[in-house]
Amino acid sequence: MPSLFRFLFIVGSVGALFYLGMYILATRFEPEQQTVSKPVTGVKIRR
Repeated sequence: MPSLFRFLFIVGSVGALFYLGMYILATRFEPEQQTVSKPVTGVKIRR
């Protein structure tokens, strides 16, 4: 039974480190906002 607890502790720790890393990447390294404009084929604009 102690090996099961050790296994669950290690798996939980690795999972927590993974989610902590994802959280840090999502909050600290946001991409710059850029305006993207592309022509759309097959669309006619009436003036």
